[in-house]
Amino acid sequence: MEFERVEGIDRGNIILYALSTCQWCRKTKELLGELGVAFSYIYVDLLEDDEMKEVLDDVTRYNPRGSFPVIRIGDRVIVGFHEDQIREALA
Repeated sequence: MEFERVEGIDRGNIILYALSTCQWCRKTKELLGELGVAFSYIYVDLLEDDEMKEVLDDVTRYNPRGSFPVIRIGDRVIVGFHEDQIREALA
């Protein structure tokens, strides 16, 4: 599977698991862009079956409910669009 990379300020390893149709995923991606940080993202719903299963297995380790977006910022995991938590994690 291939993550898309957005260049910006290096604030550690930031990964966004998202759905292409999810407005909260879009808002999260926009926020990361506004903050100017480098991050990687993947639209899970656009993956082939085998890749999707692999990513979903990874996502459910962090979020057993399997909801989106899921953001990994270093060792911290934020489930859902929580602007204050994202800003705090990147401060």
